[in-house]
Amino acid sequence: MIRLGAGRLDRIVAVGAHCDDIAIGAGGTLLTMCLARPGLRVDALVLSGGGTEREQEERTALAAFCPGADLRLTVLKLPDGLLPAYWDEAKAAVEEVRTGIEPDLVLAPRTEDAHQDHRGLAKLVPTAFRDHLVLGYEIVKWDGDLGRPAAYQPLSPRIAERKVRLLQEHYPSQRHRPWYDREAFLGLARIRGIECRARYAEAFAVTKLTLTLGG
Repeated sequence: MIRLGAGRLDRIVAVGAHCDDIAIGAGGTLLTMCLARPGLRVDALVLSGGGTEREQEERTALAAFCPGADLRLTVLKLPDGLLPAYWDEAKAAVEEVRTGIEPDLVLAPRTEDAHQDHRGLAKLVPTAFRDHLVLGYEIVKWDGDLGRPAAYQPLSPRIAERKVRLLQEHYPSQRHRPWYDREAFLGLARIRGIECRARYAEAFAVTKLTLTLGG
């Protein structure tokens, strides 16, 4: 297991197709980074849920997942499940987030995700963030689309438990879903932890990575 760091992290961009995507896929990683570096700038974009109870859930949740961070969140009103039909609007939103920003890390869905909204957003991100480290987070669901990750962020037991607690606390609209429970979230984190010799972890896809081994 090779351990590589991204260096000093000052600015993060996180994007999701739906409210709760970012927290489910990378909530533990956000907690880890924000607790380690107070004042970290986090620019977050969510494409759907604007103007509904989901937006309020997302605002309170991401504030909890990014303690001490300078969080800037935008929640749009694109229809859930119809991103391909709103491609131009989604692309414009991603490009607007990119304007004037040079993030050290971008958190986004995986291009292999079976959900059309997740997959579509994942394909848009590299067109705007061409020279940045993009980590594609995973979301467990009935599609059975979990793959073989290339990168892992170990999570301490305290962070893993905190992530699960915050997911349950801040997204009451999702508690009825059969996959939205403690066992699913903690179980996947335990499996990913085994794969990277940690107790728990979040895993990510990496489409392209440039090394500076002689630098």
